Amino acid sequence: MSGREIVPTHSAYLELKAERAGMEEGYRFLDEKRLILASEILATLRDYEDTLSRLRAAEGEALSALRAALGRHGLEDLSVYPPAAPADCVVACSERSVLGVRIEDPPAAEAPAKPAALEPIAAPVNPSPEAEACRDRFARLLPHAARLAVLTGNLERLRREYLRTARRARALEDVLLPEIDDTLRAVDSALEESEREEAVRGRYLGV
Repeated sequence: MSGREIVPTHSAYLELKAERAGMEEGYRFLDEKRLILASEILATLRDYEDTLSRLRAAEGEALSALRAALGRHGLEDLSVYPPAAPADCVVACSERSVLGVRIEDPPAAEAPAKPAALEPIAAPVNPSPEAEACRDRFARLLPHAARLAVLTGNLERLRREYLRTARRARALEDVLLPEIDDTLRAVDSALEESEREEAVRGRYLGV
């Protein structure tokens, strides 16, 4: 009987039915969990794509500012233009849980008008609006890049949990539930055969 050594009795049949009901309930939970995780993944992907689009637009502005600064100073002079002090890239995220998966919600995708810690580490010898705009535009990339990093982490955690849940659901759907159904049918057939034998024996003994 599907590889399971079970004595075909009514109590064994009822135990198998209860076991199957538990498996069915577990499968329904895993199937629903898959749908919820898939929905969260799609929402996070939309957020990721929107943030990536904002980053690409900000990169275009930064490159335009870089070309203007190069036109004003030249490559050699611009390479020694004082950079900004290291920016604080810590992203303050709120956390929530989606069926046990930790999700970090970063702040709004809009970059601040003037990122913090933008002051140069030294006063430039030959300051210019073009060079200052170039430094400002590249600093504006940081919030978008930080948000992408947070969203990437969320997607990876969701992906791992989705794959784990899908494997368990498939194991129940394709292996365990069919196996216990085969066993139930075998036990049921054995019980019916036993009942027929008892009926025949009863009729024979009653003659």
